[in-house]
Amino acid sequence: MSKNLSKGYDGQTGIVIRFDDIAPNMNWEMMDKCEIILNKFNIKPVLGVIPNNKDEELLNYPVKEKFWDTVKKWELDNWTIAMHGYTHVYDQETNKMDFFGYGGRSEFCGHSLNEQNSRLKKGLQIFKENNIKIKTFFSPNHTYDSNTFEALINNNIYQVIDGYGLSPYKYKNIKFIPQLFYKLFMLPYGIQSTQIHLNYWKNEDFENFEKFIEKNYRRIISLDEAFSKTNNRFINKFINIFFEKTLKFKRKFF
Repeated sequence: MSKNLSKGYDGQTGIVIRFDDIAPNMNWEMMDKCEIILNKFNIKPVLGVIPNNKDEELLNYPVKEKFWDTVKKWELDNWTIAMHGYTHVYDQETNKMDFFGYGGRSEFCGHSLNEQNSRLKKGLQIFKENNIKIKTFFSPNHTYDSNTFEALINNNIYQVIDGYGLSPYKYKNIKFIPQLFYKLFMLPYGIQSTQIHLNYWKNEDFENFEKFIEKNYRRIISLDEAFSKTNNRFINKFINIFFEKTLKFKRKFF
């Protein structure tokens, strides 16, 4: 019995390290420290890069010279470079009509298919000009609608890091990896992703991250490893839906 549990635990438990808001202007002191600890444990994170950052808050951070050279180096080190929006400027209110029900403002959700297509194409062109290949996307503020998914497919992007559940799943030909919590948290079972905004970190936050890595590095997996565990069996769909309902209920009333 214990051997069977251990086998299932090891095979179906893992976390992808996802960093949000990677751009020329950011907290590079923290990024450099994170890079050291990630390389120490040979961890391959996902970096959500904003291709054309216009977010006024982020623009207040120090700028990195030769930013795209650094992004290319990360890619060559087998870190996954994902597209995190286009300008990271929220210009649409979702009224909680977004696909995952997060609510708030959005850069994509609520815009026409043509507009969302345009933003994706412009962002992808910037990556192409810098010799960066993109196959993964996650939207600022977790906000998507049906047009977003259609636009992603139109632009040959079939991987999204967002959503609910305890395992990667497929919807409308797009594969999703759940992103559940705002803080670093390792579930006892399931495949998920972190959401790390290191631009707001203080030294204490980095120390907590370092401890998390040291404790859980054996269960930290790459994006490709996570997607290899995509499972659309009925029981997995049921668990994912149950988890979605539970988290949405908690957000609504607590």
